[in-house]
Amino acid sequence: MIEKTVTVKNPHGLHARPAALFVQKASSFSSSSITVVKDGQEVDAKSILAILSLGVEPGTTITIRADGDDAERATDELAAICEDTSI
Repeated sequence: MIEKTVTVKNPHGLHARPAALFVQKASSFSSSSITVVKDGQEVDAKSILAILSLGVEPGTTITIRADGDDAERATDELAAICEDTSI
């Protein structure tokens, strides 16, 4: 299992468009199981409703966990979305 902790820098957090992009990217890693953890709550990164339910605001620290063949690439690319301020 690969785990990466990241601070969300997007000015909208993981809401609406950034959340949709995050879930779309997570879903592209079909051979990996991916979850997001915020304040002890762990949800499926491939579910838009689950991601929105976390209420991730700008400046929030989350942990992305992935297990599978492309887990390292998945955590890197998902962390990049969280750190992108232009979305």
